[in-house]
Amino acid sequence: MGIADEEADSSKDPRRVFAEECRSARELYGPHALTQDGLARLLRTSRSTISRIETCQGPIPPAIPPLLDEVFGTDGKFKRLYEEAVAASFPTLYRRRMALERAAVAIREWSPTLVPGLLQTADYVRYLFKGASPRAGAKEVTAFVNDRLARKALLDGDMPPDVRVVLCESVLHRHFCPPDIMRRQLKALLDAGSRPSVRVQILPLDAPAHLFIDWPVTLITSPSHTVSVCVENYRTAGIVDDPDYVRTALRTYDELTGDALSARESARLIAEQMEKLT
Repeated sequence: MGIADEEADSSKDPRRVFAEECRSARELYGPHALTQDGLARLLRTSRSTISRIETCQGPIPPAIPPLLDEVFGTDGKFKRLYEEAVAASFPTLYRRRMALERAAVAIREWSPTLVPGLLQTADYVRYLFKGASPRAGAKEVTAFVNDRLARKALLDGDMPPDVRVVLCESVLHRHFCPPDIMRRQLKALLDAGSRPSVRVQILPLDAPAHLFIDWPVTLITSPSHTVSVCVENYRTAGIVDDPDYVRTALRTYDELTGDALSARESARLIAEQMEKLT
């Protein structure tokens, strides 16, 4: 489904579509309908979990969609519906970005302050959200963490996008969470960088000033090779498609990768910082 199709179908709640498709697939399974208990046994989960999914009570557990595709032989349908449901849970400002990200063939990330969402661990996300929303309840925190982690599914697909990440060195030294959690986050960063589709580079603290120095920027390349520039600030997000701005952003990103440490040197620096946290 293209972005235009998704926007045209925005009146249909993706979470409810997921619930209806799950119930329909269960009832049409084989020669006899599956009960919720029967499906739960096949998925190695509880009947109450299946009931909550089919009645739209709470978030969908991230492990369930690929298992549904396996049981029903639906070739990734439930995974796609799950991604759409997660995207719909984000504020309107971010939904187009989520749609672009899901369809991307290449994603370039720059972050001056934090590990980008695609590479965050659950505990890192939890501390981020609790710091930003100290009055949030446990359910709200859990829902936010699940939504954030669901974005990482695109890295595990059959045709993952090429992901290029440049982080300011300060990201490695910003310890807003306990040392053991930050250490695991850095280990996850190293693991991500070892994937053939992901490259992680660190921009040294003494690198020259640049256009993106104050804010995180993501450049997303579509299957048609058009590039959109996503910029985020406090409770705002913008997507820029103007060709002149995109060219400037691409040139700036190339300069960042040129000034950054190589992927191998960056991995060594991340590993050294991990050792300091033991």
